[in-house]
Amino acid sequence: MSLTVVLIIAVALAFDFFNGFHDAANSIATVVSTRVLTPRAAVAWAAFFNFAAFLIFGTAVAATIAKDVVQPDVLTNAVIFAGLIGAIAWDLITWWLGLPTSSSHALVGGMAGAAVASAGWEALIASGLQKIAVFIVLSPIIGFLVSFTLMVTVYWVFHRYKRVDKLNRGFRRMQLVSAAAFSLGHGANDAQKTMGVILALLIANDVVPANSSVPLWVVLSAHTAIALGTLFGGWRIVHTMGSKITKLQPVGGMCAEAGAAVTLFFTASQGIPVSTTHTITGGIAGVGSTQRMSAVRWGIASRVVWAWIFTIPGAFVVAWLAYQPLRWFQ
Repeated sequence: MSLTVVLIIAVALAFDFFNGFHDAANSIATVVSTRVLTPRAAVAWAAFFNFAAFLIFGTAVAATIAKDVVQPDVLTNAVIFAGLIGAIAWDLITWWLGLPTSSSHALVGGMAGAAVASAGWEALIASGLQKIAVFIVLSPIIGFLVSFTLMVTVYWVFHRYKRVDKLNRGFRRMQLVSAAAFSLGHGANDAQKTMGVILALLIANDVVPANSSVPLWVVLSAHTAIALGTLFGGWRIVHTMGSKITKLQPVGGMCAEAGAAVTLFFTASQGIPVSTTHTITGGIAGVGSTQRMSAVRWGIASRVVWAWIFTIPGAFVVAWLAYQPLRWFQ
C-alpha cells in the first residue's frame, strides 16, 4: 500500500473513533441512565459485544457502503478523503451541540457530496440511496412501535405486581441482556460503515480485487477505533439520550433497548446502513409514550429530528467544499 492509502485509512479510523465519541455512546445511554451499570462497566460491556457482532452478522452493511452508494470508479483517494472530512466535521459540530445525529448518515452524505463534486450527480447510485433514505424514516418508527408494544406487554403481564421496586430489580438483570443485544446490533451497523469506506479505498487502489470481502484486519481495526471512541467520548449525548427525552426505569430501558435491537438485527441482515441513534431514540420515545404523551419531552425530540434532517445535506456540503482544493492534486 502507498503512503497515501495508509494516511487515508488513518483518517477513516479517526472517523470511526469520532463515531464512537459521538454516536456509539447511544448504545450505553439507557443502561447508564437507569444505573444498571456504571459508565466504565457499560463501556466494557458494549465494546465486547461490538467486537462480537461481525462474527454473527457478517459485513453486509460494509459492502453496501463500499459498492451501493457511489459508483465504484468515482471513488478515488481524493473523493474518499473529502467524504471522510465532511462526515468528521459534521460529527464534531453536532457533538459540540450535544445532538445525537447519525454518524452513519453523515458518512453517506459526505461520500455523496465528494462524489458529486468530482463527477456530478450521475456518480450516485440512486437505488442504494433510496434504500437508505427510506430507512432514515422507518428505523425510528419501527424502534418506537416495537418498544411501545414491548412496554405495553410488560405492563399487561405484570399489572397485578404491587412491588414496583422489586420488579425493577428483576428488570435490571434483563437490561444487561437487552444492552448486550443492542450493542450487537450497534456493532453490526456503525462499525461496518468505516469498514465499507476502507474496502472501497483498497479496491480503488487495486490492493484487493473488486469482489473482495472485508479483510479481517480492517474489521478488527474498525471495532477497536469505535470502542476507543466510546471510552473517551460521548457523555454529552448519553445525557441527552438517557435522561432528557424521557425518564427511564430499568423496565423501560430494557424495552427500549430490545425494541431497537430487533430493528438493528433486521436491517443488518439486509445490509441496510441505518442509524443506531435514530433507532434507540425511537425506542426511548416509544417507552415514554406508554405512560402519557407528556412524559416524552417532545421539544428535545424535535431538536433531534431537525438534526437528522440536516445531517446528510450538511455533511454533503462540507465534503463538497473539502473536495474543491483536492481536485488540483489529482
